[in-house]
Amino acid sequence: MEEIPKDLEMMKRMEAPSIEASQVATSQTQHGSGTTSAHTVDKDSWQQVGLLLVTSFNCAYVLSFSNLMLVHLGWAWGITCLVIMGAFAYYANWLLAEFHVINGQRFIRYRDLMGFVFGRRMYYLTWFLQFTTLLLGNMGFILLGGRALKEINSEFSNSPLRLQVYIMATGVAYFVFAYLVPTMSAMRNWLATSAALTITYNVVLIVILVKDGRRNRRKDYKIHGSEVEKVFNAFGAVTAILVCNTSGLLPEIQSTLRKPAVTNVRKALAMQYTVGLAIYYGVSILGYWAYGSSVSEYLPDQLSGPRWANVLINCTAFLQSIVSQHMFCAPIHEALDTKLQRLDENMFSKSNLIRRFFPRALVFVGNTFVTALFPFMGDFVNLFGSFTLFPLTFVFPSMIFIKIKGKTARGEEKAWHWANIVFFSLLSVVTTAAAVRLIVNNVRIYHFFADT
Repeated sequence: MEEIPKDLEMMKRMEAPSIEASQVATSQTQHGSGTTSAHTVDKDSWQQVGLLLVTSFNCAYVLSFSNLMLVHLGWAWGITCLVIMGAFAYYANWLLAEFHVINGQRFIRYRDLMGFVFGRRMYYLTWFLQFTTLLLGNMGFILLGGRALKEINSEFSNSPLRLQVYIMATGVAYFVFAYLVPTMSAMRNWLATSAALTITYNVVLIVILVKDGRRNRRKDYKIHGSEVEKVFNAFGAVTAILVCNTSGLLPEIQSTLRKPAVTNVRKALAMQYTVGLAIYYGVSILGYWAYGSSVSEYLPDQLSGPRWANVLINCTAFLQSIVSQHMFCAPIHEALDTKLQRLDENMFSKSNLIRRFFPRALVFVGNTFVTALFPFMGDFVNLFGSFTLFPLTFVFPSMIFIKIKGKTARGEEKAWHWANIVFFSLLSVVTTAAAVRLIVNNVRIYHFFADT
């Protein structure tokens, strides 16, 4: 990579701000480049990470995307936005991957990279945006898992328990998996199972959607609501499309890869944005085609059956979500483990098992409680996508490019990245307003601990 500006050379001599800074000495002997982590670095193949990305994005969220992404955009705008947002998300992640190593210094966390380039304030801003994204995304997973369990029970009982009971059961299941499978790399033993579950519920779901779509000859594809509602809902749909395409934690995922990490993560991204995207876009489009604007916010609610198929879809989607949710929460666990565990001991030592138990239990207890309190489908997706993922995915990579390569880049390159910064910053503000409006409306409709 070409030389970086002098101010960055000076910053390079300083320690990148990190909440894990107290354990840098240990890290240098383990991983080099001044990186500290209780989790595995430099071990995984690009095929493993590619499969992790494909299965994690083809999670239970796909059961809601038809409603979240296409109902408020319609066919023309919907397909257009799917293609454009998918292409831009791939490009932005491809660009960000290049800055995993700067002049020989490696950054295994997004916040450390931003702190190195822009200083301490950007470190903490990135930390806040990332962890907000991951916590809200985990709440969405818990809610979807609860809905799946409730659907399974409703097939066998006329008086199913309240949604909150299933939400609590989901939180417990997620905690147990996160405790026993402590790192992102440790998920390798579960990826084949996750892939099998993903294929199962997607195939069964697609077959039923095609059957229902052929039967349903009175489909309404009109966009309903007042003009103001249509505008706000459309921006919310754009946010949902972004959520299904990116995670805001690429450097953390990239850190697990064998060298060359830049080349390997780009191979994994290519796998995600071809095979993975084709599946979850396909399911979303089929769901909208089958039911039109009346498509449910949770597809299994609307499927014609048979009953065994509905149970199978919900069961496999729930089990697969236990695995896939772990990727999106792993950076939080990594920060806590690096700060609290003994890095000179094995992850499964008696001391580290105890030190890992209580922080992870606290995370899932808090997330499960908030999810049970506000069980509004779609709100989590819209809020964390608009408020956090637009900056993390589109704005920050262009900022890094201008800071590092601005003096040597061509004029059109700098203009392109400045345009990205301005446009996506404005889009983030507008979509956040749309997400907050949706939450306010739902708070008026539903009461706390609503049995939705």
